[in-house]
Amino acid sequence: MKRTHIIFIALLGIFAASCDSYLDETPDNRAEVDSQTKIRKLLVSAYTEGNHALVTEYASDNIDDTGSINPYSTRFDEQLANWIDLTEVDNDDTQTFWEKTYLAIAHSNEALAAIAEIGEENLLPEKGEALITRAYSHFLLVNVFCKHYNSQSSATDLGITYMEKSETTLDPKYDRGNVKDVYEKINADIEAALPLISDDIYEISTYHFTKKAAYAFAARFNLYYGQWQKAKDYASVVLTANPSTQLRDWSRLGALPRDRKVVSNAYINDPANLLALTSNSNMGVYFGPWNDGARFNHSQKIAAEQTLLAPSPWGGITRADYHFGPFVYVGNNFDKTIFYKIPYLFEITDPVAQIGYSRTVMVPFTTDESLLVRAEAEVMLGENSLALADLNMWSMNIFKDKESTLDQVNTLYTDMAYSSEALVTQKKKLNPKFTVTTGVQENMIHYVLQCRRILTLHEGLRWFDIKRYGIEVPRFQIQADESVIVLDVLKVDDSRRAIQLPQDVRNAGLEANPR
Repeated sequence: MKRTHIIFIALLGIFAASCDSYLDETPDNRAEVDSQTKIRKLLVSAYTEGNHALVTEYASDNIDDTGSINPYSTRFDEQLANWIDLTEVDNDDTQTFWEKTYLAIAHSNEALAAIAEIGEENLLPEKGEALITRAYSHFLLVNVFCKHYNSQSSATDLGITYMEKSETTLDPKYDRGNVKDVYEKINADIEAALPLISDDIYEISTYHFTKKAAYAFAARFNLYYGQWQKAKDYASVVLTANPSTQLRDWSRLGALPRDRKVVSNAYINDPANLLALTSNSNMGVYFGPWNDGARFNHSQKIAAEQTLLAPSPWGGITRADYHFGPFVYVGNNFDKTIFYKIPYLFEITDPVAQIGYSRTVMVPFTTDESLLVRAEAEVMLGENSLALADLNMWSMNIFKDKESTLDQVNTLYTDMAYSSEALVTQKKKLNPKFTVTTGVQENMIHYVLQCRRILTLHEGLRWFDIKRYGIEVPRFQIQADESVIVLDVLKVDDSRRAIQLPQDVRNAGLEANPR
């Protein structure tokens, strides 16, 4: 069942004040946040239930269009896959993501205001959680709806409104600022939060920013910010002195019955997960064994040429090389090669009618991904031996005894042609706003990006690597005779790399992304 569309007033439409005659009296339904217990309960809602992953996964090169005669799609899917500004409503649309993420920010700000009112002496861990959740929500928004941060143009690139206090006026007006200012404010919140985070305040830490989760976020943020040493240092806090003991036990997953529910539930309950977020979402259906979303999906063609089964430094990859191999589905208008890590859950709202909402659990930070963050930072710092050691640690864990030498990495990517419309490969031309030198450094970056692409398949993170490295994306359509045509190409400086703001937000007066 689709969510009810909420009319969006101004930017947030929350915490709006009433008329002056009512201001001296607290409305009956407004809780006073005046104790540590209430602040902690409020912070449970400081984690967005909006999900960007379907939007960003469909925008990336992780999907193919398996044919215009394939009936298993909607106009929503078609708009996402072809970088068309959304007009359709869905559980995973940008309107829901925007509203729920700004609502989470409002809860962070309410908690910070209450802490300041009570006195922060005994509430420092709660302050840390409020700051880190505020930073993370803005980090999501700026990276989805804006151009990627870079030192050349971010001072003038449109940002998103950074909310540092709850709104108390009716119909407020905002401007978007710029990406540079947003990143600086995120950085300030992260740096203020990290010393304050304490795992001791959480009854169930899975859904909160623990110290490790906070440092994993700080590492990824600084990677996107181009602060390579900080990215490495923060990732090292997550990984500890013995990183191999912190990684996901892929062999345990591989030993489980190959059942969707069993393996997806095991994935989201693994100790390598540092944070879990729930949302009303169709992700578990689209990347599951159903026809839904089958037209635009991770096809066998992509898997063979670019991702799960593409060439590696040590040679070809087969499903048998994985501890936890991909699931392959092929049928009439049905072509999905997927990892089961995004569960399909159903929340029943009417037991009689048996209707409700599709839900899922996403894992935005894992120790495995933090290891790849560190490896990329090491490559950018010129520490290739350390980076290769981290990449081998990752590959030995997810594959069965597979590791590479620097010569093998260099040989693979030096000999491999850059991907083109005529010959598709995993090696994409890199056009970042920072310097990547040809030769060893570029080849190592190709390998890091390939490892992350495999690791984060279906999670929407590939889109941000595409933006960071200026990678062009052709949208291929597979024809009935298995020939391929190119419908469109997302160029290096294409304005569509900044997802368009929701229509209601633009109608309220916030400046749209250029088109």
